[in-house]
Amino acid sequence: MPSADIVTAAVLVIGDEILSGRTKDKNSGTIASHLTEIGIRLREVRVVADIETEIVAALAALRARYTYVFTTGGIGPTHDDITADAVAKAFGVSIGVSPDAEAILKAYYDGRGLELTDARRRMARIPAGASLIENRISGAPGFMLGNVIVMAGIPDIMAVMLEAVTPLLATGARMLTATLSVNRPESEIAATLEAHQRRYPDVAMGCYPYLFEGRPASELVLRSTSPNRLDDAAAMLRTEIDRLA
Repeated sequence: MPSADIVTAAVLVIGDEILSGRTKDKNSGTIASHLTEIGIRLREVRVVADIETEIVAALAALRARYTYVFTTGGIGPTHDDITADAVAKAFGVSIGVSPDAEAILKAYYDGRGLELTDARRRMARIPAGASLIENRISGAPGFMLGNVIVMAGIPDIMAVMLEAVTPLLATGARMLTATLSVNRPESEIAATLEAHQRRYPDVAMGCYPYLFEGRPASELVLRSTSPNRLDDAAAMLRTEIDRLA
């Protein structure tokens, strides 16, 4: 897909098991790293329960605000897998068994000597107008409707769906990163960092404290789409930090 200057995204994590703490969300981090690599800026991550009205409301808000919305979870074979229905409702379209999705599932289960049961066929229910996203692990496809990309909640399956849909996405300039490790607490470098940010308003800067051999230290992270500006800002900041008494 062609590149744009800035392409943004949100992740909508769907599932009671995430909110209860029973399942830890690994997908958001995977998606964030991947989007950064391809030039899409992740702006928001939201988690909602398996409640249709809440999923619909979240989709309505996020898809109007960002270039893309990536959802994870809720497209399996059980009664509480309601993401596809919620997406259909959010777009005001019908939903039913997709012949293409059903054929994919049938081939997958036939190849393993298993029956395509009603529960398994439920995973072929796709909103009208959506395009399928390949799932080379377990057959059941994800789908893309408008700017919403619907993927599985199982991390390995989500990852292959994310890979499969990537060629369809518009991307922007990649955000580059420079990291400086400083053996000082952030309170000692806050003023220097603030002044430096004013000198380079086009370079995002953040300070992240940690302990190094039991003593406070700071990691300074600079981000920019311009390699020259990033290099200049990082070199100047290192000089300013080194000058501190």
